[in-house]
Parts: sequence; C-alpha cells; structure tokens
Amino acid sequence: MPTVPVITLDNAPAGEIELPEALFGAEPRADILARVVHWQLAKRRAGTHKTKGMGEVSGTTKKPYRQKGTGNARQGSLRAPQFRTGGVVHGPVVRSHEYSLNKKVRRLGLIHALSAKAAEGKLVVLDAASPGEAKTSAVAKQLKALGWSSALVVDAAVDQGFARATRNLPKVSVLPTGGANVYDILQHDVLAVTRAGVAALEKRINGESAA
Repeated sequence: MPTVPVITLDNAPAGEIELPEALFGAEPRADILARVVHWQLAKRRAGTHKTKGMGEVSGTTKKPYRQKGTGNARQGSLRAPQFRTGGVVHGPVVRSHEYSLNKKVRRLGLIHALSAKAAEGKLVVLDAASPGEAKTSAVAKQLKALGWSSALVVDAAVDQGFARATRNLPKVSVLPTGGANVYDILQHDVLAVTRAGVAALEKRINGESAA
C-alpha cells in the first residue's frame, strides 16, 4: 500500500507511514460487515424482557363458577390468558440473544472495516493521541480545527488524559486496539489510528490469524 501522511493533533505534519496491505488493502464486503455488526448488536442486547405466565400472576386459584348450568363457557381459573388479569401465553422470557460467529469471519470483518475507511479517505494516522493540555475545551478546539465532528481514535495504549478530555464530546470515542471493533468503526465518520495503534492492530490481526 502507498505511504500516507502522519499528522499531530495540531494538524502539523509528522512524517509518513506505510500501511499494512493485509489490514487496509482488502476489498470491503458489505455482507461480511453486516454479519459482524449483527453479531455484535445481538451480544449487546440485554435480554431482560419478561412477562408473567398463568402460574406467575397473582390471583385466586379457585374455579370462578361451577362447570355446568350457568350458560357461560366453562372456566377453570381467573388467571387464564383470556381474562384481563390473566397471564401471557408464550410471552418473552429472560434469555441471551448472543450467538456464535466464526473467529475467521470476525477477523475478516475488522479487516474490511479498516479497509473501508481507508478506501473512503476517512482514515487518519496520528503521531500520538496525547494532547498537551488534557482539557475538554482544548481537545474540542483541536478536533474542530481538524474538521472531525464524529471520530474514533484507536491507540495501542489509551492516554488517560486524552480519554478524560474526550469523554464529554459527542460522537468522539477513544478505544485501545484490543477494543477496536467493526460496529464502532462504522458508526464514526473518521477513523484516527496512532502509529503505535497501527503496529498493535497488525500484531492483533496476525495473532488471530495464527490462532
């Protein structure tokens, strides 16, 4: 892959870097990205939805009226689903929505997400993500000067001062390379990776490939 310029948070040039072809040179496939995003969102679902069945709602267990002779349909319990205070039939129960996805597909999804940002020209390589002044106002001013309204910053080791400074900035997230994922990459307009982050991402992908 051709070399790309490296900049600082102050938008000053800081040399160049050659991006690994294996990470940023793939042809993005929408189906792979969709599979990984659906898998991630399924894992994030709480699964705490619950309704009470006939045996769980409060109420008497006494038969409402005798079986025959009333002219009404026979009933055995007021907790039956046809009554207003009755239980729900086949309602949702507490469960996990998580399902398994092959590790190769997950790895391929990350590669395609990185490659998609590179192909769109939305990939920026930073020399470092450590501001001189770790204040929200100062970092917001830097990001505004860069033209980033929505950005994900990925670093090998997140600078805590930078993380605190960006915590209250909407649509700006900071993640270590171990936490970089397809959903967050696609959710943000700009993907900013530090020099150390590029090396750590390459090591992570190669490690997953060998596993």
